[in-house]
Parts: sequence; structure tokens; C-alpha cells
Amino acid sequence: MRTRLLPLLIALMTAVLLALGFPLAMITAGVEQQKVVVDRIDDAARFAALAQFVTARPDAGNATKSSDEGERRATLGAELARYYDLYGIRAGVFYRDRKPMCAAPRDLTVARDGEAAQAFSEALAGRRSHDPRQIWPWDDHGRITVASPVIRDGDVVAVVVTDSPTDQLRSRILRGWLVTAAGECVAMLIALAAAFRLTGWVLRPVRVLDAASHDIATGRMKARVAATAGPPELRRLARSFNEMADHVEDVLEQQRAFVADASHQLRNPLSALLLRIELLALELPDGNEEIASVRTEGKRLARVLDDLLGLALAEHTAADLQLTDIGALAAERVDSWRPLADDKGVRLTYEGHSAVTGWADPVALSSALDAVVDNALKFTPPTEPVTVAVAPDGERVTITVTDRGPGLTDDELARIGDRFWRSSRHQNVSGSGLGLSITRALLAAGGADIGYAPHPPHGLKVTVTVPRTGP
Repeated sequence: MRTRLLPLLIALMTAVLLALGFPLAMITAGVEQQKVVVDRIDDAARFAALAQFVTARPDAGNATKSSDEGERRATLGAELARYYDLYGIRAGVFYRDRKPMCAAPRDLTVARDGEAAQAFSEALAGRRSHDPRQIWPWDDHGRITVASPVIRDGDVVAVVVTDSPTDQLRSRILRGWLVTAAGECVAMLIALAAAFRLTGWVLRPVRVLDAASHDIATGRMKARVAATAGPPELRRLARSFNEMADHVEDVLEQQRAFVADASHQLRNPLSALLLRIELLALELPDGNEEIASVRTEGKRLARVLDDLLGLALAEHTAADLQLTDIGALAAERVDSWRPLADDKGVRLTYEGHSAVTGWADPVALSSALDAVVDNALKFTPPTEPVTVAVAPDGERVTITVTDRGPGLTDDELARIGDRFWRSSRHQNVSGSGLGLSITRALLAAGGADIGYAPHPPHGLKVTVTVPRTGP
């Protein structure tokens, strides 16, 4: 779930940071340029103040007036030249017909189109430049042109034009963007850390709930959840889960107790009933079919009650897991069943390693193997083999029991192990239909498993897997 939640949170935070970062970068560029424009407007206004008394052309007026104007023009020219030498900003004062009054450098002209022409036209209308085109760090040839009118007696007689390079402006904008990007990166790292903490805080109770649910599903009914972490909704869910687990455990315990008590209580009346049947049989002729049928059904009922009690105990008893030599245990069970196999004419053999260890309850595993081998011997005809093999398989140990009996169909394989289920083809074979159910309960308590498959050309293959690692 974290792999799905984290990308969503990261995408949302990235979108928020980008939505804030791009406008901030544009504002940074605009502020830096506005500083330059205001500075150029102030410089242009200072030059306009010097130029408003130098409005006559060099060939106009009397000598005295020309001498005064010439001195002022020389002063203005010196200021413009010093300004150009110091800052590298081209500046000039131009008459209305675009002819220069003074300029630095001397070849400075006003273009008749573009931004410079637009700024010049605005100044002729009595307006200062206020909104030149925005300069970006990648504008290698971009310049800022600012024009200011020279007003005398309420009329625009000339225009001051400054043409500034933008290298330093672009450098400042780029530095500002780098600072913004660094801040965005730091904010992103903080957001990532917060996202990890947030998802961990939210998902930790979910992981605990998942682990507890898995424990209960695999038979560890004592698993519970500590409702002390996470959002209030998940803490409430944890408390509800614990209450549900308590109720489920109580119901299962009541079922087990009922089955065990019923099996135990019915066993005594059934024994007394069988005894009375035997007493009645003494009064009847030998070979009476009805009394033989009653004996058979009574014994079958007694076997069912014994198996019910065994199933209740198997589901109730906790496994005593130990590091066990699975190979030696399986070989010992084969030796125990060999006399019965020899009596039936079935060839019971053991194959595999003699020392393969795994974690299991020796008593439960022995009982499970007894049920599987007993089932194989029941359905295997004389002279046919039944093989028990043990082999390591990665992190598990496999015990395989194969026979050459009639086998089961796919539909029957899906139902094998269900309580009281028996194949309709095998109703004449003694049994209660609980043996493999007891086997599955015994194995599940210790973390083992059992599976069934066909054994070509005919027969059944039962595979018991035992973990090799400790609980």
C-alpha cells in the first residue's frame, strides 16, 4: 500500500511546489528588472535635467547664447561619456527628429522600429518608459531601453535614451532562480520525509492488522492488535478487530468443547448399548444377519465418536514445535506399519535421506503420517507398492506418500479432507471420513501443510510439507 500511497503524495507535493515555484521565479525576474528600470529612469531624469537648458541646436542664436549652450552641451557630453565608461550603458539625448544632441558613444542612434523606437515615441508623448519587455536568463542579446522626455516650457523638446546591457541582470535573475530551486529541493526533501513519516504512521496499524489477521487465519487464535498507534479511525478499527477475534475464539472454543463433550458423553451410552446387543445376541441363533448388521453399525458409530474427539483435540491442542529428524521419524512410522502391509500383501517401502531436519511437533506429525499411510494401505490392492519418500526442498521438507489404489477424480480431489466426506466409490471401505481432516488440523497447528494429486497411471500422491526454519 505504501508503494501506491507515496507516489500519490509525492506527486501532489511536487505539483504544489511547482505551482508556487514558477510564479515565484517570474516575480523574482520581474523584481530584478524593475530595479534596473527604476535606476535607469532616475539616470535618464538626471540627464534630462541637464539637457533642458541645452535645447538649441549648435547653429542657432547669438554668440553669447551659443557659448553658454556650448558649455552646457560639453558638460552634458562629459556626463554621458563618464556614465558610459563607468557602467557600460549607452546613453544619449536626441532631438525630436532623432538627431543627437549628445551621445556616448558618439555613434549611438535611435532605431525607427523595435523597443527603442517604442520607448522614444512614448517619451515624445511626455511619458517615461515603465514597462519594457521582460528579460530572461537565456536572452543572450536582450537589452533594456529606457527613454525620458526633456521638457521645457511645458513642451517636449528632446528625449534622453539609455540602452543598457543585461548581463548582470540575467546573472542576478539566475542566482535568484537557483536559490528558489535550492529552497524547492529542500522543501521537497522535507516533504518526502514528512510523507514517509505520515504513511508510516497511517499504515503501521494496517500492517499490524494484516499480520494479526494472517495469524488468526493460520490458526493462531491468540493474536491481537495493540490499539495505541495511528489515526483514531484505525485505533477504533483495531479495538473492533480485537473484539471480533475474541468472539470468534469464544465461538470456536465452544464448538470444540461441544464436540469433545458430546463425543465423550455419547461414548459411554454407546458402550452400554453394544454390551446389551451382545447379550441379546446370546439368545439368538448363530449367524443372525440382523444382529451382525447392528454390531457393524455400532462399531462404526463408536469409531466416528472416537474420531470426533480426536478432531476436537487436534484443533484445540497447541503444537509443541521441535527441531526434528523428519527422515528418521518417517522411516520409523514405515517400520511400524510394515507388518500390516505385509499382512495385506502390499509392498510398503521408504525412500530418501536418513537425516533431514525440520521444525515440527513429533507427536502430531507421527499421527498425521499414520493417517496418510493407513489411508494408502486401505485402498492399495495386494502386490502393489506404497512408497514414503522424504527430501529437502529449499526452505521446506517434503514427505511424499504414493500408492497404486484407484485414485480420485478432479472433483473428488477438491473435496478430499472435508469432514465426513468419502468418495461414493469407496463407501464399502471402513472409515469415518474424519481421518484426513484430523491430519490437516494436526499439520496446520505446526505450520505444515498437506496436498493431494493424482499418481499416474493410477493412484494418489499425498505431499506433506514441513518448514525447515524455526517459528
